[in-house]
Amino acid sequence: MQTPDFSLDNKQVIVTGAGQGIGKALALTVVAMGGKVVAVDLNADALGALRAELGEANCVTITGSVADPAVAQAAVDSGVAAFGGVNGLVNNAGVTRTAMIDKMTLESWQTVMDVHLSGSFYFLQALGRHLLARSKAGEKIAGSIVNISSDAGRRGTIGQINYGTAKAGVLGMTMCAAREWGKFNIRCNTVGFGVVETPMTETIRSEKFADMYLAQIPLGRWGAAEEVARPVCFLLSDAASYITGQHLSVNGGYTIGL
Repeated sequence: MQTPDFSLDNKQVIVTGAGQGIGKALALTVVAMGGKVVAVDLNADALGALRAELGEANCVTITGSVADPAVAQAAVDSGVAAFGGVNGLVNNAGVTRTAMIDKMTLESWQTVMDVHLSGSFYFLQALGRHLLARSKAGEKIAGSIVNISSDAGRRGTIGQINYGTAKAGVLGMTMCAAREWGKFNIRCNTVGFGVVETPMTETIRSEKFADMYLAQIPLGRWGAAEEVARPVCFLLSDAASYITGQHLSVNGGYTIGL
């Protein structure tokens, strides 16, 4: 029996929101597992520090907003130029604009939609076009896209209807791409995180809310960026070659069900 390949050798992966938190942990894990990274973020200084840490041979960077379709295409083009191609993507970039439904501004609604939903689509489409062109040219490909969702997209949330709606939309996007592209050996899955120790979750982890959330997590603790990055990288690897269209919750048991 052939040993499963849990490495990311010969994988070139675009990671959005790679400047900090989960995105940075993802970039570090991809390279540690043998892959190459196209790191995308708004923070040029953070990207520069990441590339210095990973080494220029392992990482190229793109500074810009995921809400700009041109940035998505630039990420694919840069990966092709640096590594000869791209075959993986993690749509991880995120923002929050918190308000109760009746008080949410249209600007706050649209900003979150632009980043989480439209931004994920732009990158998915850009990489998909690249992979489809290679497949139709006769190349044997193995593409893997992981869209980052959230428990908020599966069970709702209070004060973040924009975020919850966008993350629910990511689930539908994943299933559509999996159905359309499966015959080309392009897999698409979703990973939904619970409360991970990053700057985006500082409010939830504050003294005011911590006990309430921790009481609902069977493992009894917050997730660490490094440990939630590993399941994503599994889905990028050939060890997950028969998994597509699925939604994996990485949340310490915060949601449990069939």
